[in-house]
Amino acid sequence: MKKPFSPLRIALVGYGSVAEKMHAPLIDVCPDLELSAVVERHSNRCEEKYPKVQTFRSYDELLKEEGLDLIVITTPNEFHFPMAKQALESGKHVVVDKPVTIHSWEAKELEKLASQKGLVCSVFHNRRFDGDFKTVQQLISENTLGRIVYLESHFDRFRPNVSENWREKDVPGNGITYDLGSHLIDQVVLLFGLPDAIQADIRKQRNGAVADDHFDIVLFYGDKKARVTAGVLVNAPTPKFLLLGEKGSYQKYGLDVQEAAFKSGIKPESANWGVEPEASWGTLFLENETKPYPTLPGDYRVFYQNVADAILQGKELSVTVPQTIGVHKIIEAAFLSSKEERKIHRSEGNW
Repeated sequence: MKKPFSPLRIALVGYGSVAEKMHAPLIDVCPDLELSAVVERHSNRCEEKYPKVQTFRSYDELLKEEGLDLIVITTPNEFHFPMAKQALESGKHVVVDKPVTIHSWEAKELEKLASQKGLVCSVFHNRRFDGDFKTVQQLISENTLGRIVYLESHFDRFRPNVSENWREKDVPGNGITYDLGSHLIDQVVLLFGLPDAIQADIRKQRNGAVADDHFDIVLFYGDKKARVTAGVLVNAPTPKFLLLGEKGSYQKYGLDVQEAAFKSGIKPESANWGVEPEASWGTLFLENETKPYPTLPGDYRVFYQNVADAILQGKELSVTVPQTIGVHKIIEAAFLSSKEERKIHRSEGNW
């Protein structure tokens, strides 16, 4: 274990858009982390922005480097499992971008290996730290709407043309269900636990699409249900969240403000980071009153600080691999449900 307050040396594997705009800035502002290395096959873009970073052309070469503490894997999904396994076998702590693996059995193997070696292995489920999701958590915990009967969660976009991004190509782990579905299902499971059953409709809606670009998944919970859906042919406003209870409803439009800030190159370090303007707040619909409801500040910085605290001080991880295994099994069941056009119960999905 490192001495307290000694910065952990971090290596980024891959420097695509998510690594450049989100992971690297978050690591850079965390006082207990130091961005020290990166794997880039053909360029030195990370090094140009962070001069202290050493660039490696291969993953094997990186893992031979002495003194690296934590490997952050941001490669396409099909490489998550073998790369995370190799890093753990090399004695390195690991963060993997979501989904942690393609198959649930792979996630189980990573968890077993990390436990055997006494290493931290976490998954970048940053959407747990969205301001709107934290607000939904608060509404439920404070019983503002009474007994909840329904939650609807959207992540809609308008991208009518198939892109060259690997997620839209014919590769393992492609498509919108593994991408955005991982986030939305993870949030529902955090709120309500694992469902009794699920039913899904997963489609390829655009001409020429080889990867799924739409999903609509219903999770059943006895006296309530949750619906998570995302598509890329939605050019009209849809609510990010709709929460219905016996005392009223909550409706929220628009994405967490952190995503736009990262895309604009704003460094995540101000006191106002993640604070949503009042004009974007959601609306609370009570029996005799309708009013804006303040959105809690979102803060993805919490994720990497927690990982650092887990490694340096032995604190409990916020996002663990076992938490993601149930989400994986629900995704696997969703594809089966869509293919066979039927409901999958928990006993069959084994989540």
